[in-house]
Amino acid sequence: MGRRNPLTFDDLLADAREVAALLMARRQTLAVAESSTGGLISAALLAVPGASAFYLGGGVIYTPRARHRLLDLKREEVRGLRGATEAYAIVLAERAQSRFKARWAIGETGATGPSGNPYGDAPGHCCHAVAGPGEPVAATLETGEADRLRNMLLFSRACLRLLHAEIGRTPA
Repeated sequence: MGRRNPLTFDDLLADAREVAALLMARRQTLAVAESSTGGLISAALLAVPGASAFYLGGGVIYTPRARHRLLDLKREEVRGLRGATEAYAIVLAERAQSRFKARWAIGETGATGPSGNPYGDAPGHCCHAVAGPGEPVAATLETGEADRLRNMLLFSRACLRLLHAEIGRTPA
């Protein structure tokens, strides 16, 4: 088996710096609701000097209890909505955007590994969304890997890159 290219927090930090530069230049704000990334998205963004100019807050929404306590999302509001889907990632992003009154928000959910999640998704499955001034956008990433830490980094990178693309597509 060939050696895969290592991904490090420094790689993630480079993506976060690009996002931060855009947000600061536009004087726009961001909130984050992440799950399987375990706070890595927020950590990368907060490692950028000047993060208080754009980062309003976030949470690791890892359980239904956290979803209720941190986002005030009640069971009835997500009834019939399966976790680890693009639709669920959009709900997380929109609720984070609303609660923090942010211009932008990220929602992320998935299965990092080494096994799949209770919904039947294989390890390496991530759904992520960005809510902004227009319609929310979502994407699914399937890494095909069971390496938990590597998936956390890959998922975080995918979220930051989707946010970067959406900010770039939107007039300041």
